[in-house]
Amino acid sequence: MQTVFFFSVLLAVTHGIQAVEYTVTNTALSTPGGMRFRDYIGTQYTKQTLNSATQFIWKIFQENNPADRKNVQKVSLFVDDIDGIAFTYISTSEIHVSARYLNTITTIDELTGVLYHEMTHVWQWNGNGQANGGLIEGIADYVRLKANFAPSHWVKDGQGDKWDHGYDVTARFLDYCDSLRNGFVADLNKLMKSGYSDDFFATLLGKTPDQLFMDYKNHYGNIP
Repeated sequence: MQTVFFFSVLLAVTHGIQAVEYTVTNTALSTPGGMRFRDYIGTQYTKQTLNSATQFIWKIFQENNPADRKNVQKVSLFVDDIDGIAFTYISTSEIHVSARYLNTITTIDELTGVLYHEMTHVWQWNGNGQANGGLIEGIADYVRLKANFAPSHWVKDGQGDKWDHGYDVTARFLDYCDSLRNGFVADLNKLMKSGYSDDFFATLLGKTPDQLFMDYKNHYGNIP
């Protein structure tokens, strides 16, 4: 049995209005995680979080005008009986969350952080598929970090061995880069609209990402 809920929000922004429709489908009602989602998390909270995440991402990316953003009119979230945590089909703007994962979380903020991460995948530019996965995942976790939903198990500032390791390592590095140039991540995302090159870092900050990562490590005492 499936339950489907529809939610449309008219999102007012500085230079225009963009309507985004959200749907939530729970395909795992026969599982503990699916029932937990239905009884303790709820579709309304989930839809409100997707809405809040969207507005926050537009702010982080400095996309005040709808013309600057991806033309996404509908985002569909599915709670499924699958392994892992969550994933996003970018081409269809579909987010799939694991009911098995939902049955393990201890706070609602864990899910909220995951939704901010996945919604970033919906809205971010990926260099027409040319950007490496580590950077893509790092930008998504950077948004989660700036929204104050970074979990306690993440690496600390200065930790990690590669700038494009992805996820929390790259998120912390991007936060450092943003401290050097306010709006760096927004500018990087804009450059990734039509393609990608590591040279974008030099264009924006005057150094290669490897050089910047060395500076980052030295800044925090070269923490392994």
